[in-house]
Amino acid sequence: MSDLEKIHTGIPELDMVLRGGLPKQRIHLIEGRPGSGKTTLGLRFLIDGAEKGEKCLYVSLSETVEELRATAFSHLWSLDGVVLREVVPSEVEPGRQQSVLFPSEVELGQTIAAITEAVREAAPARVVIDSMSELRMVADDPMRYRRQIVALKRFLLQQPNCTTLLMDDLTDEPRQYDLQGTVHGVITLEQREREFGAARRRMRVVKMRGAEFQSGWHDFAITEREVFVFPSLIADEHKGERTRDTITSNIPALDTMLGGGLARGTAVMILGPTGVGKSSLALQYANVAAERNEHVAYFAFDETRETLLDRANGLSMRAADAINDGTIYWERINPSRISPGEFIWKVRRQVEDQKAAVVIIDSLNSYLETMHEEKALMLQMHELLSYLSNQGVLSILIVGQRGLLQDVSDPLDVAFISDTVILMRYFEAEGDVRKAISIVKKRPGRHETSIREFSLTSNGVAVGPQLEGLEGVLTGVPRLTPDGPETPPAAP
Repeated sequence: MSDLEKIHTGIPELDMVLRGGLPKQRIHLIEGRPGSGKTTLGLRFLIDGAEKGEKCLYVSLSETVEELRATAFSHLWSLDGVVLREVVPSEVEPGRQQSVLFPSEVELGQTIAAITEAVREAAPARVVIDSMSELRMVADDPMRYRRQIVALKRFLLQQPNCTTLLMDDLTDEPRQYDLQGTVHGVITLEQREREFGAARRRMRVVKMRGAEFQSGWHDFAITEREVFVFPSLIADEHKGERTRDTITSNIPALDTMLGGGLARGTAVMILGPTGVGKSSLALQYANVAAERNEHVAYFAFDETRETLLDRANGLSMRAADAINDGTIYWERINPSRISPGEFIWKVRRQVEDQKAAVVIIDSLNSYLETMHEEKALMLQMHELLSYLSNQGVLSILIVGQRGLLQDVSDPLDVAFISDTVILMRYFEAEGDVRKAISIVKKRPGRHETSIREFSLTSNGVAVGPQLEGLEGVLTGVPRLTPDGPETPPAAP
């Protein structure tokens, strides 16, 4: 496999999935329903070749040259160096239909001959034939169609250094596999509509004879100027140097509760009802890391940049300066417009390219609930956390809970995927609504089991002494124990 010469597709991330690119001087099938992106991918393949000085040919059996140029123009691509040829089966041309012979006896052979003639004239290194469904349409006999496809394959393989992409829009019913069995490689494209938001595109390599590739589905996106593929994450393939030193919050009481701090390479979940201070606590860790000149990646699904900066300024944090100078990378994520694979790719770029030491996801609720159509979303999140652990990154996940005082519940039930769980609650005392914080889980090392008061002040985040003499604080309505103080202590 390692000696097989490969050719780049023009899409670097797709080349990663293909472990270096498409096998050269072979025939590959790109299949997918109309609108899945076949034509765009084929054009990108040819443009990459033209930019390298290779002769490239696009043979269109369905779209006109003007339509192909319009597609390229919509992506601001130049087709200089790409030869465009229309080959229209005579059976589908107006006024050319005949009924003496079956179409498969004449038109199919004529169309194949026109394709081979176009290839001979151009002598290309890269060829796209779009689409094979037009050939199938004029072939009444499946056996004759298959023989013609085999003949076309032999002809293309005889062309020196020629790599071919065949397009198929899967319009045959019931499904036939003549093309899949004939070609060397098969890539399937799929477009899935959501209940709300942008459609999701994904692809998978079905087969690639004699070559290694990454199996499974991979999200991809077609933007104005480019095609991006987001290879599915395999955490075990990305293992870096791990250190087990701790990251402190610079809040002595909280660090004491956590047994000294949070360990790098672990996942921390901050649970609590809305408004209790979860994002502010996460921002505290981001602020402290930025002061140590460590890169932080903050992905927000709920609030805007302005809201985050207002909170930071109100807590006397210098997060605004860190965001402006890039020490804290902040991005607003719209889950209705992004695929899970693209989000994971964004995280990877911050870790691998910018060496992020801390990654914050705020909040996991919006990520999981907004994209509830995704059946394997939790598996992808688990793989992402394993990857971040392998890279020695501290992951902070914020999870909102239903309810405010009593009957607070976890709508996601995802605490099992984290190493440390910080629980935050409201509670009522002496006519005030106060906040409590506790550590309910920490796999790496010991932690306090105490419950302390938590507050947000103009000087920052504050954690007070242990709430002694009270029972039921986490229920929201505590009561004094027989030997407890008359008034619960307040946080400093």
